[in-house]
Amino acid sequence: MVRFLLGYIWQFLFTALLTFSINGWTQVSQNKILQQLAPMGVLNAAIYTGNFLLVTGKNEDGTPLGVSPDMAAAIAQKLGVKLVLKPFSTQNEAVQAASSGECGIVLVGSDPARATYIDFAPAYVEIEATYLVPEGSQLKQISDFDQAGVRIAVFGVSAYGLWMERHIKNATLFKADGLESSLGLFMNQKLDALAGLRPGLITVQKKYPNYKMIDGYFMTVQQAIATKKGNNEASEFLKDFIQESKASGLVDQLIAKHGVQGRLAVAK
Repeated sequence: MVRFLLGYIWQFLFTALLTFSINGWTQVSQNKILQQLAPMGVLNAAIYTGNFLLVTGKNEDGTPLGVSPDMAAAIAQKLGVKLVLKPFSTQNEAVQAASSGECGIVLVGSDPARATYIDFAPAYVEIEATYLVPEGSQLKQISDFDQAGVRIAVFGVSAYGLWMERHIKNATLFKADGLESSLGLFMNQKLDALAGLRPGLITVQKKYPNYKMIDGYFMTVQQAIATKKGNNEASEFLKDFIQESKASGLVDQLIAKHGVQGRLAVAK
């Protein structure tokens, strides 16, 4: 009887100790996540405003509206903290805000060059990048473009521009500091092609119908959420959040809410 009672007491204590350890570790992890992302009870989110598919407008006070601001809001709600959206007109500035710790998260195109400074979660949406060419161009398919003598205008520091810098071996890239600048370069210098995201090129094509868009894509821009390097617990949290958001249909719902179906796709 005594042995039975001792065994029962030991089993109870062991279970209690195990539960305490698990709960203690979970609480420690939660505290670290909050410390890394929202140390003052506020999640500062760096939002790149140059992608009109992800930021489709703004409030009267200038607060960005769209899929990426709503994703940031969902993260803040999950954490139980206040959200402050910090808009940036360039992706480099947004990345710097996260890498410096000024912002807990940043929502930008995922790219290995940027991953030097920040840690990306898996992408939540993706956008096709392709080419616009003059009517009558001999360049008919994606495989035709990386050839000697082909001149391509591109927004140099965009995610697709950085990809092209790494992967285009034979064609010549004419880099501009913005999408409008790359369009001007393409037209003024009569280049062979303009590289861009398909939705943006559709807008250009509507304005200039004497140009045509190439079927297919040379890459997809993966739009993702990242945090400062070394924020290991926060990175795991963001990874789980993205997987849950895609599986639950949240990302699909936000795409529909902001009217960008057919131009944004849930990332695979």
